[in-house]
Amino acid sequence: MNRRSLPAAAAIATAAALLLTACGGGGDSKSKDSGKIAGADQGASKPASPSASSSAAPDRPKFTFPADVSYVFDWPKAGDPDRDAVLADGEQFIKAEDYAIVKQDPKEAGYRFYTEGQLAASTQEYIASYVKVKARITGTDRYYNATVDLSGKKTATLSYCEDQRKTFDLYLKTNKVDRTPLKNPKDNYVLYNTALSKNDQGVWVTTKLFSERGSNKCQP
Repeated sequence: MNRRSLPAAAAIATAAALLLTACGGGGDSKSKDSGKIAGADQGASKPASPSASSSAAPDRPKFTFPADVSYVFDWPKAGDPDRDAVLADGEQFIKAEDYAIVKQDPKEAGYRFYTEGQLAASTQEYIASYVKVKARITGTDRYYNATVDLSGKKTATLSYCEDQRKTFDLYLKTNKVDRTPLKNPKDNYVLYNTALSKNDQGVWVTTKLFSERGSNKCQP
């Protein structure tokens, strides 16, 4: 089955934790598990663009993915240093979470570098649900239609879409990839709305996340 479609027991436990992080604002609130990046970016991960945020945090974690995991982040530079820093760190949060899944480590330091608060705890639960069933992601994940809104110097929102058509779950015990198609093709597309804050290191950390699978805003 497509990525984010874990077995029911793990999915239910994850949903309960992740719903606590919803940003609100109406619409259908769904867990990241029921919801969840031109040119492929594969292997060692780097921020989308050099920025003041990057230079302020020289000891950022590095992510090296297996050859079967790659990303397309189809969101060009915004042309503003602060907005570009939000895009870069938002990208790194996505990769940091996936890296922990690949490493099968719910306490991997990378995602904790790029998130804070309740979202950090619920992200740990989400990663643990993959570890529980001994599965990880595989394939190419595409992210697009990114929009950044700044509120002052230290708070921002980042919304974006994910195309999951080419990303799947790989079960490690059998080395089998589940490619079962989703019943509704629209569900391959997921809308995310996230809240970020700039910490003392100059890193834009994700603090809240809301997702909607099958959103009309993300349909091709």
